[in-house]
Amino acid sequence: MRITKKKKLVNKELKHGTVFKINDAISFLKKHTSKKFDESVDLSIQLGVDAKKSDQQVRGVLSLPKMPEKKIRIAVFAEGDDADKAKKNGADIVGSEDLVESIKKGDIKFDKCISTPEMMVKVSTVGQILGPKGMMPNPKLGTVTKNIEEAIKNIKAGQIEFKTDKAGIVHASIGKASFTDEDLQKNFNFFFNELKKKKPASSKGVFIKKLFINSTMGPGLQVDPTSVM
Repeated sequence: MRITKKKKLVNKELKHGTVFKINDAISFLKKHTSKKFDESVDLSIQLGVDAKKSDQQVRGVLSLPKMPEKKIRIAVFAEGDDADKAKKNGADIVGSEDLVESIKKGDIKFDKCISTPEMMVKVSTVGQILGPKGMMPNPKLGTVTKNIEEAIKNIKAGQIEFKTDKAGIVHASIGKASFTDEDLQKNFNFFFNELKKKKPASSKGVFIKKLFINSTMGPGLQVDPTSVM
């Protein structure tokens, strides 16, 4: 397989087994990102949990200090006054049975879903469609709620979701390569410190076992967790 000029340069500068401080890792990634498009900067964090145990699964939602600007289309399952609130606060699609039926037909023109608690019986009938897409409303993620206004505001502000996969690894995007080093570091530190607060009581020993950062097209760089303030 042909090795690109960029790949050769990265291989030359990146020594095998190098563990970076977070600020150095961010600088290295930004130096080698594509000039053709704005790459994402992503984290992969191996946690000291047994992901097979329900009481050791880690998940949450948060809004980072600096978020990329993008249009997020929001659908809200609601009726009556709740539906009116959703429309007034910027929901792109609002409905109940009609919205459920359109989803069953494959008409999904939104990125995120919110539901009132009362609507969840109806929403559950499309769980097999929304679930695999990561769109199913969930009270733990703040998307099953009576406070429609706050839920819409949080999502439009760039709220991100994270959870452990089957291997106990959390994946999250903390910004774009076009962000300043300072903004990426702030986002990294914020996410890292919020994640530490999620350590399950039943998880013993070291919680943050390994930490990697990468850009969309770049290499995965191991980061020393103690370099995070």
